[in-house]
Amino acid sequence: MEQYIKETLEILYQDQYLVAVNKPSGLLVHKSPIDKDETRFALQIVRDQIGQYVYPVHRLDKPTSGVLLFGLTKEVAQNFSDMFLDGSVAKTYVAITRGHTPEFGLIDHPLTQMLDTKEQKLAGTTKDAQDAQTEFQRVATVTLPILVDKYPTTRYSFVKLKPKTGRKHQLRRHLKHISHHIVGDTKHGRGEHNKFFREHFGIHRLLLHALEINFLHPILQKELTIQAPFDNDFKKLFQEFGWIGIEI
Repeated sequence: MEQYIKETLEILYQDQYLVAVNKPSGLLVHKSPIDKDETRFALQIVRDQIGQYVYPVHRLDKPTSGVLLFGLTKEVAQNFSDMFLDGSVAKTYVAITRGHTPEFGLIDHPLTQMLDTKEQKLAGTTKDAQDAQTEFQRVATVTLPILVDKYPTTRYSFVKLKPKTGRKHQLRRHLKHISHHIVGDTKHGRGEHNKFFREHFGIHRLLLHALEINFLHPILQKELTIQAPFDNDFKKLFQEFGWIGIEI
């Protein structure tokens, strides 16, 4: 008889109030009308893993990996959700993007609400453009002697991103706005670069990772910095591009 092995996630931090895990790319945080056929959710996996109910504090898009927090009570989850909304949680992401980005900059570009469900679209749900700001810093670059677009060489950047607001798909839409699309983004990216990474490196994921969050724990009143290690896809590209040991 085949033994069932329960799925688990890497726990990055846990106390009596919250748990932080490293969410893999391709996993939804919880059930969503956007992906009705999906059966795997981070919320249920973590609940079963630690043996108690967990409550969402914030969200990561399905294709994004990295630090994901859950509260262990509704009250704590609401407390943390408010902190995310008021900007008192500092978030750092990293991404691999098309082209060589500027060394650093601020993308200040308002974003309109994205309509997810058929019901929203039929109802004509809309919202005026909201302020959205993202700081970025180029960490490393690579130039490959391969024609992917219209140039004889192809360039990519490894970029650190610090969102100052929390709009839907903000980082993906902001990088598109400055023409440095995130590799692997099937909604806002460039298909020829996504195809190149699939065919040459076997990479089928969005190359966006929630690397770190930093906040003052509202209950314990201590500063916390939680980091999420990279998965094998990122590690493989670091090796391929000579980015091993770079300082982020």
